[in-house]
Amino acid sequence: MKLPVLNRVQPAGILDGLTTAIITLDSALRVTYLNSATETLFSVSRRHVQGLALSVAVPHLVEQLPRLKRAIETGTGFIERELKLRRPGDDAGHDCLTVDCTATPAQFSGPSLVLEILPLDRHLRISRDEQLLAQHRASRELIRGLAHEIKNPLGGIRGAAQLLEREFPDSEHLEYTRVIIREADRLQNLVNRLLGPNRLPQKEMVNIHEVLEHVRQLIEAEGRALLSVQRDYDPSIPELRIDREQLIQATLNLARNALQALIAASPRPDRPLITLRTRMRRQFTIGGVRHRLAVQIDVEDNGGGVAPAMIEKIFYPMVTTRAEGTGLGLPIAQYLINSHGGLIECQSRPGITIFSIYLPLELPA
Repeated sequence: MKLPVLNRVQPAGILDGLTTAIITLDSALRVTYLNSATETLFSVSRRHVQGLALSVAVPHLVEQLPRLKRAIETGTGFIERELKLRRPGDDAGHDCLTVDCTATPAQFSGPSLVLEILPLDRHLRISRDEQLLAQHRASRELIRGLAHEIKNPLGGIRGAAQLLEREFPDSEHLEYTRVIIREADRLQNLVNRLLGPNRLPQKEMVNIHEVLEHVRQLIEAEGRALLSVQRDYDPSIPELRIDREQLIQATLNLARNALQALIAASPRPDRPLITLRTRMRRQFTIGGVRHRLAVQIDVEDNGGGVAPAMIEKIFYPMVTTRAEGTGLGLPIAQYLINSHGGLIECQSRPGITIFSIYLPLELPA
């Protein structure tokens, strides 16, 4: 029986087909090879970085250099799970990657090291997004149930107070019936706010930077010169098909939240600052759905940060750290962005809090 002849496949071709980033280094930690997944992950070109020191070729790995050098010298590899890689100078973590990293000593034309870097951000994001969406759905269902149970007796109470007012218009107790009516109306408004907008998004082509400039002007007016608002916009972002008013409301809720965080911060930063930032994201996952293009809008402040115990709860209704807060701003913002197929996420540590809006970019057919 004659066996079929298989085409010879070059090792480099096999490595280029992997989704794991592969980098080989010589004894001086110079790059001797990297595959296509590495180019995509770190936004580098093998043609430009081959032969360069790893610290120059892939700056994200600078902090790992001492450990990599020991691995070559001792011939002992290592595995690091959920390793955070940051580009030098990126203290805010805007360009942070979470990876599993495996270093394996090898012998090619001398002592060498093979790095296998598996990006985890997409898997972690899917898990986090699913948790946020489940949280959002659970809170929405709870609110709808409560609204139904509250609205019916509330209408009866208000109606009874109106009847008393009509039956006894000159009664000395008239002010009490008016208090009942006024408080019933206040509760009705609260329930309506919990339920969010009662209309579907009215989508149109919108320049998001025009929206952010509108929000900036409002926040600067409310801040009364107590803070600075910095802009960091990506001019390449095209117009989005969204509901302009709903995007303004969602972004303004986040910006007001940042303003209140700065006012309440103890100690207050020397230079209270809110940053509005936009970026284009490619091949980005939102709520388990992969989008070819997405837009990221960041609202960042340099206040005291959100307590770790609160991070998982802040998108629930009525959850707030401020005595005068209603706990509705963030849930409403999340609802508005969800209705556009997007999501809001939060990351925080002392001195920096970033709320990120992610919206899929619908390209015209």
